[in-house]
Amino acid sequence: MNPGAARHTVADYHQGNEKEPSYKEQKRIPILSQKIMKHLITVFILLLTTIVMAQPRTIVDIKDGQFYINGRLTYEGRTWEGHKIEGLLMNSRMVQGIFDDLNPETRSKFVYPDTQKWDPDRNTDEFVAAMPLWRSYGLNSFTLNLQGGSPTGYGNSSWVNSAFDKKGNLRKDYLKRLERILDKADELHMVVMLGYFYFGQDQNLTDEKAILNAVDNATDWIFKKGYRNVLIEVNNECNIKAYDHEILKPGRVSELIERVKRKQKDGYRLLVSTSYGGGAVPQPNVVRIADYVLLHGNGIKDPAKITELVKKTRDVEGYYGQPIVFNEDDHFDFDKAENNFVNAVKANASWGYFDYRMKDEGFAEGYQSIPADWGINSERKRGFFNKLKEITGGL
Repeated sequence: MNPGAARHTVADYHQGNEKEPSYKEQKRIPILSQKIMKHLITVFILLLTTIVMAQPRTIVDIKDGQFYINGRLTYEGRTWEGHKIEGLLMNSRMVQGIFDDLNPETRSKFVYPDTQKWDPDRNTDEFVAAMPLWRSYGLNSFTLNLQGGSPTGYGNSSWVNSAFDKKGNLRKDYLKRLERILDKADELHMVVMLGYFYFGQDQNLTDEKAILNAVDNATDWIFKKGYRNVLIEVNNECNIKAYDHEILKPGRVSELIERVKRKQKDGYRLLVSTSYGGGAVPQPNVVRIADYVLLHGNGIKDPAKITELVKKTRDVEGYYGQPIVFNEDDHFDFDKAENNFVNAVKANASWGYFDYRMKDEGFAEGYQSIPADWGINSERKRGFFNKLKEITGGL
């Protein structure tokens, strides 16, 4: 011991002004230190958990005309009857996952049969609860839309379903529901094709400025939340004449695709496209800039026409090898050797199931009709999902 070092004894306290700490005080010092340490450890763990939770679990990418999830080909190594399945996005049109009707005069049309009330949160809760089951059959993607789709399958009326207000600002209640779905998809390693606009609802935005504002707000929100499992579909079926805003129509929709592509965060940008009505071949102004090409099979009764549509699309001026994805097709016949699903696969195109509740059908039918049964509880749904599992091997 250094003899010159300061030493404090009990006597020192009596000689100076310092008061000797009591036994209780001496005992309390290490106890307080332990409590502070425990608190700091708890805070550190919470911060670490927050950082980990903020990191995306699912990242979608496109390389050489194929889809990758977290750096690996989708359905890696999978073939079916000699046809390559890897690199595809097998999907279903589930656009009503965040649906609500803001028009009190029409809201009663969408009540649940058991409660006789409409409940948007129940709708989203049941959607999220069903997602693991869909995935187990091999579904690695689905379509949502910030303005939904026709809640009766086809046709539109005066109901109001839009995540945007008239100026293009985002509605918080819609975002809360959307976040629940995107979080679950991120957890399950599923890809969400997120549409911004629907021709039955775009009229609820005042003007083109509102449309641009809506595009920017939605894109910025996705960046803010850090999602990387989202593909953008600017609008559903841009060539449908019901669109009110010119910038959502075929001649100018490419401007919105470019607008989304220009936005980046930390060197990352969203992959983006738009879709056309059933059987339509996409136009060159879209094909040359879209990251992936969307087709619809509605109205195509002959499966051979599906193969032909894929070929015509690959022949469009400006096509540079992007993946081709059907994300809407209301044809079934899954028990037959040849159907639209099978023929899309044979053409190395991804395929998407579209189902709605037809006249006089029960609650279990359809995914687009509201209220929706998000389970796999009808013959048509079981037909699709069983075929999907046969082709993909499940996930």
